[in-house]
Amino acid sequence: MGFDKLIKTKFNINLFTTPSHSQRFFIFKKFRHFYKYDISETDTHNPEEMLVEAEKFAASVYGTKQTKFLTNGSTSGVLASVLSVVSGCCDNILLWSNAHKSHLNAVKLAGANPIFYNVPNDDKFGVPRGVNPEDLEPYFKNFKIKAVIITSPSYEGYVSDVKAIKELCNKYDTFLIVDEAHGALYPFSDKLPESAIKYADFVVQSLHKTAGGLNPTALLHVNCDINLKLDIISTTSPSYPLLLTIEKNIRYLNSSRGKKEISKLINNIIELRESLPEYDFGGDDITKILIKKEGLSGFDLSEKLYSFNIEDEKTNDISTLLLTGIGTKKEKLDKLKLALKRI
Repeated sequence: MGFDKLIKTKFNINLFTTPSHSQRFFIFKKFRHFYKYDISETDTHNPEEMLVEAEKFAASVYGTKQTKFLTNGSTSGVLASVLSVVSGCCDNILLWSNAHKSHLNAVKLAGANPIFYNVPNDDKFGVPRGVNPEDLEPYFKNFKIKAVIITSPSYEGYVSDVKAIKELCNKYDTFLIVDEAHGALYPFSDKLPESAIKYADFVVQSLHKTAGGLNPTALLHVNCDINLKLDIISTTSPSYPLLLTIEKNIRYLNSSRGKKEISKLINNIIELRESLPEYDFGGDDITKILIKKEGLSGFDLSEKLYSFNIEDEKTNDISTLLLTGIGTKKEKLDKLKLALKRI
C-alpha cells in the first residue's frame, strides 16, 4: 500500500532521468540506501498515485478530511494554511506576538494584515502559558478576523483549550489554524493532551520533533472544505525517501508497537518525576521536562547538567527545558535522573 510499492521496485533499467545519481552513484556512501530510494517522478508507474493513496490512509488514521505529507517542515504547513484562507490584503490574521517566525512570514506572504495578541506567563517557570479564549474575544469584537493562529502545545508544553477557541471562531466565522508541531504524539495516547486535530480547521505537526521522524518531515491536517494552496510553496521534485519515511512513521505510531513505545516513554518520565521530589515540574505535556530547583537559576541548572554530559533544549532565569520523544529510552532518562540527584 502507498510507498511500500517503492521498496519492491527494481531499478534494472538504464536511467536517463533525474536525479542524476541514478540510484547507483553514491557521493555520500553512508547514505547509499537513501540514494536507492531517491527516484525520479518517472521511475515508477505512478508515484503521484502512491502519494494520494498514502495520504488517504493517513487521513483515515487521523480522522481528517485531508492529511498532507510535508517534506519542508511544519513551516510549509503554516504557510499553506494561511495562503488557503486569505482572499485579499484587507484580511486580518490574528497571531501571537511571540509566535514562531513562520506565522508572521505566512501572513506577509499572503499579503494579509497581522493583528497581534499576547499570551499570559507562568511566572513560576518563566515561560508563556496557553492561549485563553476570553483573551481573544475582544479582538473578534473589534476586528473582522479571517483566521487565528495559535501554538499548542507551546515549546515548553503548555496546551490551549482548542475546543473553546474553535467555538469562538465558529461564532465569528473565523478559521482556526493550530501549530501543533510539538504534539505529533497526541493522537496516539490518552495519557497526553488532546490533539487539536479534533477541532481545528488546519493543524500542523512535526514528525521529527517528538515522533521519531527525519528532519524536516511533517504533516498538515485539514478539516474544512477549501482550495488548499500547498502546491504554491511545494517543490515539483519531491523526496520520495522522505515521503516513504512519513508513511512508515504514521504506520508505526498507529501500531500497537508504537503506542506501547509511547506508553513506556510516559511511564518512564512519571517514574523520573516521582523520584525527584526536590524538583518542580511544569507544563501540561509530560514529554516536555520543564524543571526547576529551589536555589538554582535555570542557567545554573543547565550548566551543572552539561557537566554530566547532558544538554538541555532551552533555558531561562528560572527553569530548564529538556525535550523527549519516542526515541528517548529509559537508559537516557536514568542518566538524567542520576545527574539531577547528584546536583
